[in-house]
Amino acid sequence: MSNVSILGAGTWGCALAILLAGKGHNVIIWTKIENEAKTLESSRKNLKNLPGAELPDDVKITLELEEACMNRDLIVMAVASPYIRSTAKLVKPLMKDGQIIVNVSKGIEDGTLFTLSQVLKDELPNANVAVLSGPSHAEEVSRGVPTTIVVGAETKETARFIQDVFMTELFRVYTSPDIIGIELGGSLKNVIALAAGVVDGLGFGDNTKAALMTRGMAEISRLGIIMGGKMETFAGLSGFGDLFVTCTSKHSRNWNAGYLIGQGKSTEEAMKQVNQVVEGVNSAKAALALARKNEVEMPIVEQINLVLFEGKSSKDALTDLLGRDKRKEYKSLEWD
Repeated sequence: MSNVSILGAGTWGCALAILLAGKGHNVIIWTKIENEAKTLESSRKNLKNLPGAELPDDVKITLELEEACMNRDLIVMAVASPYIRSTAKLVKPLMKDGQIIVNVSKGIEDGTLFTLSQVLKDELPNANVAVLSGPSHAEEVSRGVPTTIVVGAETKETARFIQDVFMTELFRVYTSPDIIGIELGGSLKNVIALAAGVVDGLGFGDNTKAALMTRGMAEISRLGIIMGGKMETFAGLSGFGDLFVTCTSKHSRNWNAGYLIGQGKSTEEAMKQVNQVVEGVNSAKAALALARKNEVEMPIVEQINLVLFEGKSSKDALTDLLGRDKRKEYKSLEWD
């Protein structure tokens, strides 16, 4: 069994702690927020955002970063995407060379436009950074609902180690070398999920959302391939798999925020009502900036940015998407 630390005491961090402790690993959860630690310690059998789940007694909760980072086989980075860099700065003095870190958060950093593994490598150049992503709502993982996910790493050995640490009879883990593709799929689908929520909030049907999801994946894959990702990845678990679950499930905070916006709430009102970090809002501006930087057409991403940040109505955004010039579905497909 392995010594595993989880940095971040949110729903995903706690769900993975339950999973890993169930395998017999020695698990520590770190948070720097004293009230969060006290609440988590006192509510192990009544977790606010994980109904029906229970945090095992042998999972240790600590405020001491040194305890969480020293002599660990694996460190799981589970803080929200806006705090990845600041957390990496905190742990840097405590990191051993070659420390395996698996990032499970999803997002793109504002300003640098780095994926989160790139942020970690920027701050922790001697770490061995991997990513874990896929269609995996924390609420379901915490209750042992069958789930499949993918780990991306720089070496086969690292990927297989993380696969062995996480994999159970109900939590199947695949491996992949395509770190950038996995991260872009996991980050950009949150932006499309916001748009899917808007579509549902407006009261449209399955046809509309199916079109939105399919064309959304076309945008994700266009950008992702230019940035070095592989089409197989975007057709896989961290691509269409994650897009599907995030666009269709009421567990999804991104879908929920979009739904509220489609019903007429402002971005600020929707985020306040969801009362959790909505990663798609954080990633939307960065996604648009990446599209422009790489000269990739991403009309859905463009319109959701106008809705989120410039007050455009959801109905007008949908009208503009549907009213674009006629074109082929794929430019690469030609008649003989």
